[in-house]
Amino acid sequence: MLKTTVLNAAHRALHARMVDFGGWEMPVNYGSQIGEHHAVRRDVGVFDVSHMCAVDATGADVKAFLRRLIANDVDKLKTPGKALYSAMLNESGGVMDDLIVYRLDDTDYRIVINAGTTDKDLAWMSARLKDWRLTAALTPLKGEREAGMIAVQGPNARKKVWAALPEIQNATQNLPPFFGARIPVSAYGELFIATTGYTGEDGFEITLSAAQTEKLWNALLAAGVAPCGLGARDTLRLEAGMNLYGQDMDERVSPLDAGLAWCVDLASDRDFVGKSALLAQGQRHVFLGLKLLEKGVLRARQKVRALQGEGEITSGTFSPTLEVAIALARLPLGVVAGDRAEVEIRGKWLPAEVVKPPFVRNGKAVGAK
Repeated sequence: MLKTTVLNAAHRALHARMVDFGGWEMPVNYGSQIGEHHAVRRDVGVFDVSHMCAVDATGADVKAFLRRLIANDVDKLKTPGKALYSAMLNESGGVMDDLIVYRLDDTDYRIVINAGTTDKDLAWMSARLKDWRLTAALTPLKGEREAGMIAVQGPNARKKVWAALPEIQNATQNLPPFFGARIPVSAYGELFIATTGYTGEDGFEITLSAAQTEKLWNALLAAGVAPCGLGARDTLRLEAGMNLYGQDMDERVSPLDAGLAWCVDLASDRDFVGKSALLAQGQRHVFLGLKLLEKGVLRARQKVRALQGEGEITSGTFSPTLEVAIALARLPLGVVAGDRAEVEIRGKWLPAEVVKPPFVRNGKAVGAK
């Protein structure tokens, strides 16, 4: 039996094509997947991300707990509301999940974890909390505290959100990128509004009570925001050079080999789960992008060869913005942006250019004038 979000009926009313996504019934598109992609790059789109799980972590020792739990250091978060992207590792240095942590104050943090890893993550975090005998509580926004989560993304996202939620404009007008804030709204109760996203565009991710989620969804549609499904979300995140858990990394992959070294703190004296394994292993691959130089389709698990050796694609797609096939790939050490490589597609080796992600930022090709 597939799990459903609080917006399942709303998706069906819009005649969305529904698919199984990690045990959740989710909309892949509402008509034209490419049209939804362009709506986000050129105007604004809204996604149901209620399958994601927000966890409130509170208590006297919660900061010490998070500093030991994840690879990035929450001590970097000096300002209330500031967010941090990180990997959570196992003892072997593999990625158990990638997540975002928001600091509300030193005893109050919000963690957003992936849908497909929620149960595993919560069990792991609870076990570590018990092992380390720290005073903190982990409260997922599910069950009686079930919440909905909506992502509004695109160059006109703020304007359209303010049209639907005029009360929040003053509070969010100057909210910097990668911040979150709790904001009371008379018609919806408390909203948690974050300037984060998974598309490479401006926008908000809004968490609110499950009972109010469909009302906000409908208000956004009435304000001219296009509903978008998982298909567009995937092409957008890939253009933005953003990893997908289970595709570009998992428990067998080091964050150093998944392009995530920038969010792993190996320089300080702070210890965290998986640190000793990372130091012992070092980096064994580079994680870069590919642009296919001939017609073809790039897909995960296709073989790549370069002068330095062989690698493989972890995620691939056709880029609606660039109108070429693009991919993220794990490649041999020594390969750098600007190199040429070849990809095996249906028994043929086709030429590709190695590039440094992202491919697209703020609606424009990176490197384009």
